[in-house]
Amino acid sequence: MHEYGFLSVMPPVIAIILAIWTRQVYVSLIFGLFLGWLIINDGNVFLGFLDTLYGLVDVFTDPGNTRTIMFSALIGGVILFIQRSGGVEGFMQWINIQLEKLDQKGGKGKKIWVQLMAWMTGVIIFIESSISPLVIGSLFRPIFDKLKISREKLAYIADSSSAPTCILIPFNGWGALIMGLLLTQGFHNPFQVMMQTIVFNFYPILTLLGVVLVILFKWDLPAMKRAEARTMGGELLWPNAQPMVSEEITEVLPKEGVKPKLINMVIPLLVMVSMMPTMLIYTGWEQALIDFPQGSWIDRAFHALGQGSGSPAVLVGVVVSILVSMVLYSVQGIFNLKENVEIVFKGISGLMPIALLLLFAFAIGTVCKELQTGQYLAQVARQWLSPSLVPFLIFIMSSFIAFSTGTSWGTFAIMIAIAVPMARQMEVNEIMAVAAALGGGIFGDHCSPISDTTILSSMAAATDHIDHVKTQMPYALIVGGITALLYLGLGMIMH
Repeated sequence: MHEYGFLSVMPPVIAIILAIWTRQVYVSLIFGLFLGWLIINDGNVFLGFLDTLYGLVDVFTDPGNTRTIMFSALIGGVILFIQRSGGVEGFMQWINIQLEKLDQKGGKGKKIWVQLMAWMTGVIIFIESSISPLVIGSLFRPIFDKLKISREKLAYIADSSSAPTCILIPFNGWGALIMGLLLTQGFHNPFQVMMQTIVFNFYPILTLLGVVLVILFKWDLPAMKRAEARTMGGELLWPNAQPMVSEEITEVLPKEGVKPKLINMVIPLLVMVSMMPTMLIYTGWEQALIDFPQGSWIDRAFHALGQGSGSPAVLVGVVVSILVSMVLYSVQGIFNLKENVEIVFKGISGLMPIALLLLFAFAIGTVCKELQTGQYLAQVARQWLSPSLVPFLIFIMSSFIAFSTGTSWGTFAIMIAIAVPMARQMEVNEIMAVAAALGGGIFGDHCSPISDTTILSSMAAATDHIDHVKTQMPYALIVGGITALLYLGLGMIMH
């Protein structure tokens, strides 16, 4: 096989530099893809251009790639269904009822409960990281103002419970993206690998836990403490603050005249989540029968879960959820067949950016394999880098890219193509390397003032954006520092 040497790292490196410089991840990935084929074709621009196009088309020759891209688009239909049907509105009403029941508690007890309920709302709405802060903001901002809890605290809770939850409960577009990226690295069961990474994905776990500790023990760091003291004094914002107002966000409202019902959100999500393990058992059952011919059906079912195919499971789960939603809303007289179909197509169009990101990521992953980028990096790194440092460095690199670009997804697309081959060549735990890349993407995104979820959280809380960044960053840096040390320690122990 052709040895490309230093040229093999140029496509991902140039993609990273362009992404940081232009903040256009899609353009950066496609340029990196073209550069890769240009190198393979010895600088022939015409052949490089043709192979770039053919490479994008060839992505769909793999059924796993196609299923993952289909799921990432179709999940948009489920999201739009639960919004337009009044499901999210019903959930908001249910939360309000619970808050009214807490009115009798009063005082500090109620303050803690209200903040915990805001956190729990972020955990429950795991389907989409942009919906979560919007719902938290619209629900809890008036209550936080009334109880004199700072808007910065609300933005922190909304921001720190959205993306971490989405990556830890990956039955959503996040899961589709991660599975797709793992497919490009040759994992035959990307769903199983993705679930295994959760154990080593320290940053989102510690972030979610940290929010609870901050609420329960009032661990307000200096910037947040000043914001809390200002709010207690009757000032919602600092004198020169420029609040971002959530009403300016284009929210998807329920269909006019529809009565909000919690069940319209619960049933589609429950069907989708329950169908995934069911399909994993179905697709893995034959192998379970071979491995456990005399075993009980429970033993076989658990074994089948690990042997089942992830991409068919998530695709079937989302399709069945859409079909059940159509029947559910038609029976209630909310939507007719034409409206059901229109909502699905509109939802798909809304998540086309994810599908495109997956397409480019699949294609650039193929180029990196052709160029043997991971192998070259590993050979170079072996000369000066201990394998035990690999997870730590992957986390730091991912954090820097996500902070600079403001996108965790774009970071995943770039970093997993580098992290997995490097881990394999240096005999480092692959699962931990993937988790480090994912956790670093979330950490950098949390610290970045140009991150979409950071901006959405400021808008939802109607607080000054820079004030939100200033009050959240110290918490993120502490958790990020602990996470980096954990990767450093585990890297030494496990190698």
